[in-house]
Amino acid sequence: MSGHNKWSTIKHKKAAVDAKKGQVFSRYSKEITLAAKAGGKDQDMNPRLRTAVLAAKGVNMPNDNIDRAIKKGVGELGGAVMEDLMFEGYAPGGVGILATCLTDNRNRTAANVRTIFAKHGGSMAGTGAVSFQFSRKSRFVVEGAGMTEDSLLELLLESGADVEDVSCEDGTGEIIAAADAFALVVKTLENAKIKITESSLTMIPANMMEVSEVSAARQANRLIEALEEDDDVQAVYHNLGMTDAVMEQLAAE
Repeated sequence: MSGHNKWSTIKHKKAAVDAKKGQVFSRYSKEITLAAKAGGKDQDMNPRLRTAVLAAKGVNMPNDNIDRAIKKGVGELGGAVMEDLMFEGYAPGGVGILATCLTDNRNRTAANVRTIFAKHGGSMAGTGAVSFQFSRKSRFVVEGAGMTEDSLLELLLESGADVEDVSCEDGTGEIIAAADAFALVVKTLENAKIKITESSLTMIPANMMEVSEVSAARQANRLIEALEEDDDVQAVYHNLGMTDAVMEQLAAE
């Protein structure tokens, strides 16, 4: 899965660049809100929420932030009813982007997303124009001393989980599995005492759009980052790929 590996490399590089406490808390808060909205606030009955909360506590996210994110997801903060929206569009270089949102004001969110795309050289697209290029998957990042791809894959396959890709490096592993395998993967990892540092239901692109021009890659990155910083945007998925030369140049900036 070379396309996924490229996507994974970009995500990890970006995570290192974005390692600011506020941004980290925001990312975990959004996943907690989504998990609570999808499966309720009972962590014993909602493995997605349970793993998201544990990961948030692992980066010392305050309990008040966690509780507020859960209440937002289950509608206990009062005010207007929250609704899910998804916007599709393209970044410079033909990069496909999906932005999922949770909002109490559809018009405000749509206007904000449209402005972000326009400001950074992108364009909005109609429903289905981009999303058909992506598939919904379970994604986990785990940690464990001495963990290998073979041992992790064997553990998961023995449990009957529908696993599609496993990669390991320096004690950190990434698992991509079928969306409906989420709960089984969580149970298997918890039983094996393997620490889950990230977990989510994500959208994985079938193929990467490799951008070879630095200016286009820079613009696409900035568009993605601007969307991620918007309060109503819960997650941003994309198929941005780069040549090694472009990645090295952007990393040096």
